Amino acid sequence: MITPIHCFSTLITLLIVSYLGFVSSKNVKSSKDFAVGNRQLSKEKVAGSLIATIVGGASTIGTSELAFQQGVNAMWFTLGSSIACIFLGALLAGPLRRAEVDTIPQFLSRSYGVYAGFAASIFTSIAIFIHITGQVLSSTAILTSMFHVTVNIAVVITMVLIISYIFFGGFLGTSIIGIAKTLLLYLTLAISGVITYKCFHGIQGFTAAFPREPWFDLFSGGISEGLAMGFSLVVGVASTQTYLQALFAGKDERESRNGAFLSALLIPPIGLISTFIGMYMKTSNPSLTPSQALPTFILTYLNPWIGGIAIAALIVSVIGTGAGLTLGISTMINRDIYLRFINPKADDKKQLMVLRLSVFALCAVAMLMVFTNLNTLILKWSFLSMALRGTTIFFPLIAAIYYKDKINKMAGLVSIIAAPVAAIIWELFGVKTIDPLYIGLATSIIFLLLLSIIPQEAAVKKGEVR
Repeated sequence: MITPIHCFSTLITLLIVSYLGFVSSKNVKSSKDFAVGNRQLSKEKVAGSLIATIVGGASTIGTSELAFQQGVNAMWFTLGSSIACIFLGALLAGPLRRAEVDTIPQFLSRSYGVYAGFAASIFTSIAIFIHITGQVLSSTAILTSMFHVTVNIAVVITMVLIISYIFFGGFLGTSIIGIAKTLLLYLTLAISGVITYKCFHGIQGFTAAFPREPWFDLFSGGISEGLAMGFSLVVGVASTQTYLQALFAGKDERESRNGAFLSALLIPPIGLISTFIGMYMKTSNPSLTPSQALPTFILTYLNPWIGGIAIAALIVSVIGTGAGLTLGISTMINRDIYLRFINPKADDKKQLMVLRLSVFALCAVAMLMVFTNLNTLILKWSFLSMALRGTTIFFPLIAAIYYKDKINKMAGLVSIIAAPVAAIIWELFGVKTIDPLYIGLATSIIFLLLLSIIPQEAAVKKGEVR
């Protein structure tokens, strides 16, 4: 049961973290400071930014929930996220940092034309916004269930926290809060891990509490399913503006690359301890609602002062992800739409204003989505977030980096538009056993290859590409 000490400790922690976001505004003098930290971030801050957005409710509450039901198979989300960060560091960090761009659509525009960049910006912004709305709903669920506030109050608190994290400090704010969030999670989960270890009476007690299958089988759902989960996360992370924005912000290639590798090292322990806790709650309270495994453990087994910090860490995990995603969309709105098509001559002061107004507007629309009870619509269309991002960006981005001279502009443009449309159509009318993400990716690579057979000069001569 939550106590006044829990509430006080949570409130103080949230206020401190919000203050860090506000204080970071002192270092924001330009739109480039706001969007990419003026490309001066160290590897620690690059990692902080990545962890701030990758590690959300799915890495903690969601992992414990799945571990309560299936065991160590729940670790695939954080393992996949770690593999994705290795992929970023090994293959994308260098080329993207050298490009000196602020958004993925800017990078794609260099290979496929401005219309391709515009299409990529629209599709990915919609996809990321769906993810933001999901984070708001997750935060609302935590606040209403643990503090018994109304949905309206929970939504307002969520939006105030998101705005405080990025409205003033922008990318610097998310980076600093990401570091704070990592420290909070490691502190509270380390303590939780020690308590769980003692409750199990060591590793022998832990292994004796469950049969080997399926509880200790990482591939209990099948090898293909496990590998597919890892692949999906690589595609999703490599196709999302928010995550790649961290690479754009590194001081140099080395800092961006090492920041990605540092994230890959720090993320798995969070999933491991969350899994450990979920499995313990299965033995101690098997009738518990799975999604309540981690929150219940915190309220039951942690000292109220530490428990309040742990609750705040979970809230910050969800809010930080929402804040980072919001910043990603606002950056694309400013760089790829406003500056490209609306006001190309806008000075830096106007760009900074548009960035901040975009953050505020996105939060307002997300609030409207929740207040108008669109939960079922969001759940029904939740596939769009992954499908739209992955199918729109992944293969065109890889081709633009490594096969630039072999892929013509028309192929890139058609692939960026046709792939997400194919994914949507498949979800509506296709076979449900095949994920629309894979249909979209197949469509993307087919168009990239087939249309590149057409000479680029012919396409340009016909006026099909700008």
